[in-house]
Order: sequence, then structure tokens, then C-alpha cells
Amino acid sequence: MTSSETKSVRAGYGYALGAYSLWGFMPLYFVALAPASSLEILAWRIVLSLVFCVLILLATGHLQRALAVLRDRRSALLTAAAGVLILANWGIFVYATQTGHVMDAALGYFINPLVTALLGVFILRERLRTAQWVALALGVVAVTVLVVGYGEFPWISVGLAFSFGFYGLVKKGLGQMPALTGLTLETVWVTPLAVGLLIWIALTDGLAVTSEGAGLVMLMSLAGAVTSIPLLLFASAARRLPLATVGLLQYLNPILQALVGIFILMEPMPIERWWGFAIIVVALGVFIGDALKTRGLTGR
Repeated sequence: MTSSETKSVRAGYGYALGAYSLWGFMPLYFVALAPASSLEILAWRIVLSLVFCVLILLATGHLQRALAVLRDRRSALLTAAAGVLILANWGIFVYATQTGHVMDAALGYFINPLVTALLGVFILRERLRTAQWVALALGVVAVTVLVVGYGEFPWISVGLAFSFGFYGLVKKGLGQMPALTGLTLETVWVTPLAVGLLIWIALTDGLAVTSEGAGLVMLMSLAGAVTSIPLLLFASAARRLPLATVGLLQYLNPILQALVGIFILMEPMPIERWWGFAIIVVALGVFIGDALKTRGLTGR
């Protein structure tokens, strides 16, 4: 590995840790927006993220260059796919935080690295070692335990895991596209839907930002930055690290979310949820232990 490649990998680790740390504490932000509905928050996230990205592109003089990417059919299709996937992920996550399911969201992001690793194997032809396959199998067992013990399919957890797993895969397919350009184009595709949602909410129940006072307006105005910054960090990490490594590092996110859910938001933890989380933690231990062992053998 050359010196420049080593620096790129190190930067990738830094970007990934920054993204996952910010996501770990993000439930607290959306809980603070509680007067607004999940749909209104989702719509504002999209619109304000686009505004945030466009302002940065204008300030750096790169807006025209970013929009020019849409002339390439492959890039246009991939950014559209990424936009749909991140829209689904955002919507599920906001709903989870607004309805007292932060622990379900945390479980989803515990499962996501396993989904990411599977996508790397079956679509990108990345190879997994025996220990990594064991970790994946344990993840399947954990979901099964939750389904059987909890009495219903954990659709929030699985929805988050697969939507973000495929999002990471699409971002990998965009190659060296600048992170800011990618996020801008993704939000461009879904902004019409977001604007339509805001108009519909305004005409029916009314927008919370127009009726709940200046405090909510100020908090909501941060949605663009709160949403965009960790995504930009994640995109930068995905371009510099193997997909399996990106998935492994993501465990920091659900660990922090679980701590927030248990100790700050005081969500209930029935026994089946403890068992499911315990099995996932074992899978995490196997995954990390194998990674550390391999790194020691290779000297990397």
C-alpha cells in the first residue's frame, strides 16, 4: 500500500467514525422535534438538506459541475436510486424515534453491517472468512429470536438495515463522485415529493413550524445540516474503505443509539429484545475479533 493510499484509508476511518457517532445521538434531535409529525420532519429533512448542499456548492463554485453529472445516464440512475433508498431510510428512522422505537432502530443498525457484508459478497464478489460467515449466521438467529419472542416481525429494524445496506452499495457504485455532489443529486430527485408532502400537510392538519413557536422553527432549520453532515462523512468513508469494513465500523452507531434509548429515553427492554441484542453482540465480537486477528497477520 502506497503512502497516499494509507492516508486515504486513515481518512476513511476518520470519516466513518464521525458519521456513525453523529448518527448515534441523532434520535435525541428528532425527539426534540416531536410537535411536528414524522411526515413533516421527513419532508423538511429533504428540502433543507438540498438547500444546505446547494449553498455549499454555490459557495465553492461547484454547482454547475455537480448538475452536469446528471448528463451521464448511469450516474443519474444511481443517484436517483440512492435518493429513493435514503428517503425510505429517513422515513423509517424518523417514525421510529417519534413513536418510541429507538431500540428497534438501534437493532436495525446492528443488523445493517451483516446485510452490508452479504451485499458485498453476493453483488461485489467480496470474500468473507469463516468467522465472518459465523457472524452473519448469528445475525439471522438474532432476528429469528426477536420475531418469535416479540410476536411480530421487526419491520422497523429490517427496513432500516436493508434500505441503508443497499444505499451503501449504490454509493459504492458511484465510485469517486464527490460526496457533496452525490448527496445533492440524491435530494434533487426526491425534493418534489417532499414539497408535495409539505403542501398536503399545510392544507390538511397544518404545518407545526407555523403553529408551535420560534423554538421549533430554529430546531427544524438545523435539519439540513444535521442530516447532511453525517451522510457526507459516510459517503467519503465508503469511497475509501472496503464495503465490509464500512459495515463493521457501523456498529458504533447502534451501540450509541441503544445507550440513548435505554438510559436517556428509558424505552422498555423485554427479555426477547435482550436475547436478540445479546446474540447480535456475540456476532459483533466474532466479526471484530476476526478483523483484528487478520489485521495482525497481515500487518495492516
